[in-house]
Amino acid sequence: MNAAAVELAPVMPPPMAVARVASVRKETYDTFTLTLEPCDGQPLPAFAPGQFSMLYVFGVGELPISISGDPNEAGRLLYTVRSVGNATNGLVNLKPGQSVGVRGPFGTGWPLEAARGRDVLIVAGGIGLAPLRPAIYELLRHRDDYLRVMVLYGARSPRDMLYRKQLAEWGRVRDTEVLTTVDYGGVSWRGHVGVVTTLFSHVRLQASATTAMICGPEIMMRYVIREFNRRGLPADQVYLSMERNMKCAIGSCGHCQMGPYFVCKDGPIFTYEQMRPWLEKYEL
Repeated sequence: MNAAAVELAPVMPPPMAVARVASVRKETYDTFTLTLEPCDGQPLPAFAPGQFSMLYVFGVGELPISISGDPNEAGRLLYTVRSVGNATNGLVNLKPGQSVGVRGPFGTGWPLEAARGRDVLIVAGGIGLAPLRPAIYELLRHRDDYLRVMVLYGARSPRDMLYRKQLAEWGRVRDTEVLTTVDYGGVSWRGHVGVVTTLFSHVRLQASATTAMICGPEIMMRYVIREFNRRGLPADQVYLSMERNMKCAIGSCGHCQMGPYFVCKDGPIFTYEQMRPWLEKYEL
């Protein structure tokens, strides 16, 4: 058969569910957490920590948002969203009782099974803590399955910090260390000041026994990886959430391609070993 005559079957997106907004909670001056509940008896899907959904704001558009709630809480989905454009602004301005279209969940999850019996290091920058929060819930729920759990979190300023109450609660769990820092502290800030990599001097890492999970701006992840390289963490034990330019969630539109990978379909969670040739390339 002539190859030119072969027609490829179209890639069809999964069906969209309709969910109801239960609440919209203000986290910071520009960041909000939406809680979605079932609508008209349609169950909301279970998800793995690290996965994302496509949320459709009727009359505005669709966008990918990581799920930021507790995977153990069936029947609702949480999304922490920064208002930066028309679609996100439309999303965070929804009122309780209004409807949202939901596709998914999509993508790969954080390596919680592979990390069992090891130290776990979480490094987050800004809103990058949101995709990592479900993993932290699971790590602390199954605390005996892991060795030390370390959470390093950096934000631009104290008013940009997410989940401040939960950060304090997590730090009180046994063998769990939570350190935070801000770029600019102001006169009332009594914590660390500096980029998130400055917190590495305050933790003791056993490189061969540590699994690391990172999420934040790509420039921040590059510097974190350089610190990991200096400390000898194996590239296959460093995991990143990329979330770059995702549009369709099924690898069809090509917007999120990085080398041989589609971030939406093959990720968004990758090992640094997979991403090493592509992470330093801008506008890829």
